[in-house]
Amino acid sequence: MSARELGFNRARRHWLSVAGAGAASSVLPGLSACHHAELNQLRPDVQGSWVGAHVDRGHAWRDAQAPSAACAPPRRVHTLIIGAGVAGLSAARALMRAGLDDLAVLDLEDQPGGNARGHVMRGLPCPLGAHYLPMPGPDATEVAQWLEELGLIRQEHGHWVGDERHLCHSPQERLFIPDIKQDKPGLWRGQWREGLLPQQGLGADDLAQYRLFSQDVRTASRELGFAMPTFKRPWHAGLAALDQQSFAQWLRARGYTSPPLLWLLDYACRDDYGAGLGRVSAWAGLHYFASRHGFEMPGQGDTHDAVLTWPEGNGWLTRQLAHDLGERVMTGQVALQIEANRHDVAVQSWQARHQCRQTWLAQQVILCVPLFVAQRLLRAPLPPLQEMAPRMAYAPWLVSNVLLSKAFTDRPGMPLSWDNVPYTNEGVDGVPMPALGYVDARHQNLAQVTGPMLLTHYWALGGQDAAQGQAMRSALLKGSWQDWARHVLADLSRIHPDLPGLVQQMDLMRLGHAMSIPAP
Repeated sequence: MSARELGFNRARRHWLSVAGAGAASSVLPGLSACHHAELNQLRPDVQGSWVGAHVDRGHAWRDAQAPSAACAPPRRVHTLIIGAGVAGLSAARALMRAGLDDLAVLDLEDQPGGNARGHVMRGLPCPLGAHYLPMPGPDATEVAQWLEELGLIRQEHGHWVGDERHLCHSPQERLFIPDIKQDKPGLWRGQWREGLLPQQGLGADDLAQYRLFSQDVRTASRELGFAMPTFKRPWHAGLAALDQQSFAQWLRARGYTSPPLLWLLDYACRDDYGAGLGRVSAWAGLHYFASRHGFEMPGQGDTHDAVLTWPEGNGWLTRQLAHDLGERVMTGQVALQIEANRHDVAVQSWQARHQCRQTWLAQQVILCVPLFVAQRLLRAPLPPLQEMAPRMAYAPWLVSNVLLSKAFTDRPGMPLSWDNVPYTNEGVDGVPMPALGYVDARHQNLAQVTGPMLLTHYWALGGQDAAQGQAMRSALLKGSWQDWARHVLADLSRIHPDLPGLVQQMDLMRLGHAMSIPAP
């Protein structure tokens, strides 16, 4: 099981839910004031905060501000794993199953799970990141075996079938189509439609380009070889050629101009990779479709694939991974430096709770962190890492959980679904990238849902170029939670104008480096 299988890169939606939104071309110099104050009101009595990500700890390490006092004598362990996200927890699980239990897993945060953690608001679970897992395809054998062990899937007639209790309940997804005429600036009229594939008002040219893209995906899958996970197919010159150009460049060269199709593909890139089709490589843009179930024309095939999901998102899965590790998982431990010696590896860590340093001596160390972090941790640089780390780009994200006292007044059409997405290329409230919509965090409850409503709002902020992504990362760091809560409310209020008056609490998680962007 790879981090891509459960992290943001593969864990927000299936390909239709991963349909994408076009971003504005301007670079955000700073957050502007909203011109429609009635749409982003944050009442003084609304509770909230930044949650989940301790930016201060990471930056204290980066800036060499961690305390220098020693906590205790050095601790010895056979294997030390740095990073308790999906990759680190999976590595620990594999070692435990192989009989090696003399290990420890260190993580900077107070809760394991990385980008697949859960949260609780007034007793109600919700996700802080990745919130679903697709049913495994024929190449994802490692993931399938694990899911079978957990009792989530089973084999029937040669196919994997999911446990109904853990499959996404219906209705699964809907798309809000605004009318051309608006009620007032910043407030939309329109209707909800089933599914996330734009199907209404398509002209002959739109349909022709849908057919062409469907054919291009089938051709790429047949002739080039795509798989998930990617290591199940060999890399070759044809894939490299795709990976040397952006998805936007490839689409232009193929003559694609249909606005609904380009919306879909851009939304796919931002939802799956955190950045728009101008920043993602053509290989990555085609991979999501060609490695799974292709691209279906409107009215053909199922409207969605089976996905596994939980109220707390993939935090349910990472909790299963961490369960048998017990006290071997040590949170609030910031790795500071790694030095390979003749007989062991010495690791310095900072215990955030006690504000002191701990020395670890291990036979081996497994690094499950982004490459730019790994590069800084190693005292003796490794040439391949030095070459690769500067090439990597990372997408900032904002995940906001919004607790409402009761259900909002909905727009006509398809009823509230698990995944709810607006069809728009517009940014909001000074943020040039449109948000990705919201998930109903209470959708998976087996009992009838009454009382409060809980929405998880997703915003991928990698933009269409590196400058946009860096501007948004800086804005996330500098802005208060109240600032960003207002942006989120402004986005939600365009469809649900009564929503600000129902808000009780907003907990926001900012991820400056949520996932690597597969850029050319």
